[in-house]
Amino acid sequence: MQLKALPLQSARVETAKSHDFSEDAEKAKSVDALFAWAPATGECYVTCFHPHPDLTLALMDIEEIAKVIGEWSRLTSQCAERGFQWIQIFENRGEIVGCSNPHPHCQVWASDFIPTRALRSDLGQHDYFRQQKRPLLLDYVAREVAAKERIVVSNSDWVVLVPWWASWPFESMILPRKRHVGRLDELSPEECSTLADAMSKILVAYDNLFETSFPYSFGWYQTPLQRHEKAVYWQLHGIYLPPLLRSATVKKHMVGYELLAELQRDLTQEKAADLLRQAAAKKHYLKRAC
Repeated sequence: MQLKALPLQSARVETAKSHDFSEDAEKAKSVDALFAWAPATGECYVTCFHPHPDLTLALMDIEEIAKVIGEWSRLTSQCAERGFQWIQIFENRGEIVGCSNPHPHCQVWASDFIPTRALRSDLGQHDYFRQQKRPLLLDYVAREVAAKERIVVSNSDWVVLVPWWASWPFESMILPRKRHVGRLDELSPEECSTLADAMSKILVAYDNLFETSFPYSFGWYQTPLQRHEKAVYWQLHGIYLPPLLRSATVKKHMVGYELLAELQRDLTQEKAADLLRQAAAKKHYLKRAC
């Protein structure tokens, strides 16, 4: 594991190597119509959010979160310049979602291909733009802001909402509010600061909801790196996928009918947004006695 030195007050980045992958992947492709395969190459990074091992993003200051966003932006630019097709920034928080390292951190995977889920999002946004001549998610945010009922927190530049199509009970989405943004490295310093503010508020809301360090999987979806100038249809967005349902110990299980046929809601998106709004209005539960 190769350490890339950064100032102590910044997020810390390491280049991670896994035994599951080889640096000299085969160059050949499958010619079998049924069992199709192709080699995949890339790099993996780990970003530690803060020198203190018990300080999560929900407990960090706005300025500290902004430094993490700055590292995400830097890595996005770096991976684009190196010719990668996709960068997946993601955080798994909590043992319940499989996080084995308690030090708050995220992972960054850069690959020479666009993953399946990202490709599906790319195609959907492209189809809408071809028909409507506007980015899908900009139109979607405008409708949600007008309706208000699924908005959790917002500021001058960002909106956090429970998506109309949300599958997980307290799933949320963070999007630019007013302008087209494809990647994190397009953000101005002011937009990085307001993004840090929006992230802080939704994470405090999560922790306050059941007064626990709320588990989730989170990820950023950015314009495919080598389509940046052409992909005017793609809008930057982040997604929080938390598994908890009714308490700090009761999680939703995607099984049975939901796994095999169709997803079901345990509470409406509007109810989930209302509960999160109430939780966001309070000081973080660990800081109330301070």
